Amino acid sequence: MRPEPRRRPTARQRALLGDLEALFLAEGFADFTLDDLAGRLRCSKSTLYALAPSKEQLAVKVVTHFFRGAGERIEERVAGIDDARKLIGEYLAGVAEQLNRASPSFMRDLAEFGPAREAYQVNSRFAAQRLHQFIGKGVADGVFRDVHARLIAEMTSLIIEGIQTGVLGQRIDVSDAEAFTALGELLLGGLNK
Repeated sequence: MRPEPRRRPTARQRALLGDLEALFLAEGFADFTLDDLAGRLRCSKSTLYALAPSKEQLAVKVVTHFFRGAGERIEERVAGIDDARKLIGEYLAGVAEQLNRASPSFMRDLAEFGPAREAYQVNSRFAAQRLHQFIGKGVADGVFRDVHARLIAEMTSLIIEGIQTGVLGQRIDVSDAEAFTALGELLLGGLNK
């Protein structure tokens, strides 16, 4: 038996995903029921079920939608930048800007719901890979000191993991956006010649 081909979302569904994203970013998602969401968005529950078969799967879909869009906006922000210092600065400023859109309620719900947290983890791993590339480029271009660039890149991955898992935020009471901003300052201050 062949799986059904995946259908592209309709214009209405794309708009609804955007509305859900805005609502979740502002208020979180754990406390909403499908009835609550249908009422707030002035749609039927069947319209929501057309997006995902359960509230949990809807939350994952919306969180994934947020991170996919954030990633695209960040990549657009750094497109065409050739200087590794500017790449790192703009990339991490973009991450902070996107995470600043998320309320503490959203970030708490994200941390407490494993399937949604997975979407954040995937995005964080991708960000760490991009920073590895930018650091390598900076060393190759001669704008960064070659101070064990691979080690610095790996330490960057660990810091990002600490941000994403909430460990840094809990220890020093900072938002993820503030932590990514500080990471940019640390990297650029430590790598520049």
